[in-house]
Amino acid sequence: MRHISILKNVIQEYAWGSHSAIADLLGNESPSEKPQAELWMGAHPKASSIVYFKEEAVPLNQLIAAYPDEILGRSIARKFANQLPYLFKILAAAKPLSIQAHPNLAQAREGFIKENKQGIALDAKNRNYKDDNHKPECICALTPYWALCGFRKVPEILSFLSRIQPSGLSGMIRAFSNQPDADGLKIFFKHLLTLQADQRKFVIQEAITKARPLRKENPAYEWMLRLQAGYEDDLGIFSPMLLNLICLKPGQALFLAAGELHAYLDGVAIELMANSDNVLRGGLTPKHVDVPELLNVLNFREQPLKILSPVKSGDCEQVYPSQAEEFVLSKLTIKNGMHYISRKDRGVEIILCTDGNPMISEKTGEPGIALHKGRSVIIPAAVDQYSIEGRGTLYKASVPMS
Repeated sequence: MRHISILKNVIQEYAWGSHSAIADLLGNESPSEKPQAELWMGAHPKASSIVYFKEEAVPLNQLIAAYPDEILGRSIARKFANQLPYLFKILAAAKPLSIQAHPNLAQAREGFIKENKQGIALDAKNRNYKDDNHKPECICALTPYWALCGFRKVPEILSFLSRIQPSGLSGMIRAFSNQPDADGLKIFFKHLLTLQADQRKFVIQEAITKARPLRKENPAYEWMLRLQAGYEDDLGIFSPMLLNLICLKPGQALFLAAGELHAYLDGVAIELMANSDNVLRGGLTPKHVDVPELLNVLNFREQPLKILSPVKSGDCEQVYPSQAEEFVLSKLTIKNGMHYISRKDRGVEIILCTDGNPMISEKTGEPGIALHKGRSVIIPAAVDQYSIEGRGTLYKASVPMS
């Protein structure tokens, strides 16, 4: 596979998804019959993109297995064991996603092996580790995007909790205030997640009653009420008291390393991550919650928010800096009369058009491919160089080149 190809991608229909965002992006019937939560662009075995190759529809992961050096590039193929190292997504959250964190690489490998030995099926509801990879990720807002990310400073958490303190948590909060550090936070968080059902219901009702008159003081209280409306008896409603709350403006991004507790609440965004589907959940979900395993991977240190702003790289490209070895996210903004020319020293790239009608062409004289809103293409490493011209906005997933 040595030429640019159009991707046919899988839509994931989860309950928290939007009926319009992905449908509108792809030019499909809108509103959709079922909520559409994620559009996956990549080669994850759970939902690989399809490429038309030699007049046949072939899953991208199968093509990479057959032509790893051509598609990935020799150095990337060697470094990542002939696997596409990233997964590119559109997230469309009409309802909050679960509170979750992702393991680091060592934890993922250990957990995957352990659950395999236990005989837990990959599609089992109580499966934590779907693969042996970690999942650092970058989220970039396309619309205003509300998110919870990383634990607040301990004094801030205690201040929020004191305003809505239920009598059933008073002893736990007092103990936390006597040990106001990461260890004290971990003890409090464990106790919170393991409350018995009858106690949980009472604690939530009392906290919500106290939060209601405070909803205009701080959006954290408003979000607490909104979460309780959707997840009546879920202790995840306390997450706005514990985690940093932010509304990303379009174009702003966050990078999430392993162990960072987070939840995406509302909006549409680009997400680029290592090629993994490992999720440890902590609330706001009817799905499996494994408290001991979540506590094992979580980072309880306070995490000040670091908003990523793109760095200019040439006339048409802006790059979002991150710590990941597997991926780099770029935004291409091409105006009439301008054109983007790729680097020659590049690996495999996936490009998604979100606006306009640009044309992407190889330098070999192969016929160009017309892009439009919602169309994505894969550019194998074997393509020596390519150019894009015509007005358009595009997002590019690539691999860092040393």
